[in-house]
Amino acid sequence: MKQDIRKLTAVQLKDWFAKNGEQGFRAKQVHEWLWKKSALSFEQMTNLSLSTRELLNTNFEIRPLTVDQQQRSNDGTIKSSFKLFDGNLVEGVLIPALRSDDTDRMTACVSSQVGCSLTCKFCATGYMDRKRNLDAAEIYDQVVAIDRQAKENYDVPLSNIVYMGMGEPLLNYKNVLESVDRITSADGLGMSPKRITVSTAGIAKMIRQLGDDAVKFNLALSLHAANDIKRDQIMPINESNTLEALGDALSYFYKKTGTRITFEYILFYNFNDTLQDAQELWKFTKRVPAKINIIEYNPIAEANFKNTDPQTLDKFAGYLENKGVTVNVRRSRGKDIDAACGQLAGKK
Repeated sequence: MKQDIRKLTAVQLKDWFAKNGEQGFRAKQVHEWLWKKSALSFEQMTNLSLSTRELLNTNFEIRPLTVDQQQRSNDGTIKSSFKLFDGNLVEGVLIPALRSDDTDRMTACVSSQVGCSLTCKFCATGYMDRKRNLDAAEIYDQVVAIDRQAKENYDVPLSNIVYMGMGEPLLNYKNVLESVDRITSADGLGMSPKRITVSTAGIAKMIRQLGDDAVKFNLALSLHAANDIKRDQIMPINESNTLEALGDALSYFYKKTGTRITFEYILFYNFNDTLQDAQELWKFTKRVPAKINIIEYNPIAEANFKNTDPQTLDKFAGYLENKGVTVNVRRSRGKDIDAACGQLAGKK
């Protein structure tokens, strides 16, 4: 099997060209074609000689992600099933602006793993097996494909990226950070890291590592309960990453980066929607500067959870706002095509 050229660093690529009698600047040209121009074949690299392209084609391959299926929601959301080079499928979503005064906001929701190992009880992906991590190029390709969809369908480029699709990003740490680098660097797509949010179910050790690596992107924690007994029931990862451990890790992350945390909280009917739950959430969020996104639950066939009622949601949010917490109530997008949070499962 030929080597995947996108796994080589710029230095490795330059060394390879030198060993094969080519001038070093060719590596820079190829690197630009791969990461700035998103070329998916050596034939596209038209400023290289035919002999150089043939040399590359003999030794390397590019393993592009392709759109397998595409669905469009009544609200304009577009969900894509992406086929990887080995036949595995992941899903990504284009979420256009909901408000008419925010028409330039186009968000890509991308996946980081094929399946997931965390078995969160409310999430469709959690009922899948984790088959493998995505490499940096496969995550990058999702962004490029969804950006193309945004331009073709709305004549607007991507403005934001959320790592909230299939998988746990911090269990694919190296590839996720490399993909962010490809997306944000001047010799890549050049997007601002402040337009990127990585969402985690809560891996305390890796949250600390994000702080040590001084990342510039935003961090979101899928919390959904602010006491260990309830969180253990719906998110088994909490048994080894308790709220105390997560709180310490988030404080460390904030101290290192100065970046405000986003807490994501689904209100499940008659489970985590009482004023006592709101009080526990407020106490937990006091540990770091934060905002809270209250998220509408999106039913899945594998679980029996229900959305809380509107009155309870208003009381819950009102309690937090009265405590001075920034609260956003997020309405689901793409529910009619199983594209909403927690619904991605690579289904045909």
